Amino acid sequence: MSFGKTIRQSLELVQVDKKTARSVFAIFVEETQNIVRYSKAILPEDADDSEAVLRHGFIAVGSPEKDVYFVCCGNLILKDDVQRLSRHLKHIATLDSDGLKALYKEILKDAVPEGSKGAGVGFVDIARRANGAFEYDFKDVDDKHAYFYLKAYA
Repeated sequence: MSFGKTIRQSLELVQVDKKTARSVFAIFVEETQNIVRYSKAILPEDADDSEAVLRHGFIAVGSPEKDVYFVCCGNLILKDDVQRLSRHLKHIATLDSDGLKALYKEILKDAVPEGSKGAGVGFVDIARRANGAFEYDFKDVDDKHAYFYLKAYA
């Protein structure tokens, strides 16, 4: 059974309303894709991005209180990406619902960003689903890498 199916069944079991369940699942998918596409923690360890690799990180779904759910993830990234990513996330965090919708549409119209393995709308979609309620952090690991952490509430 896939993790996605397990999450859906768990949300049904505790009778989460459909809108919240859809948001939790969509955030889970976006965060999982972020790990699969961008994590610098790879197996085999001596591989590079041009080879077939298994990327890994962590993802968790929880409920700290009734009717509040979160999805959090973490993965290794290059330190060179921290400033750009932080700037992008800070901008997203300043936007209201209309601003997020406009940014989402704008990104879809633009060319795929350099270094991106998708359309570049993942974090915007997370913010939209989480009604802007997300937090993030970066922690230095070594001279080349940092650990990226993202937590979104639904």
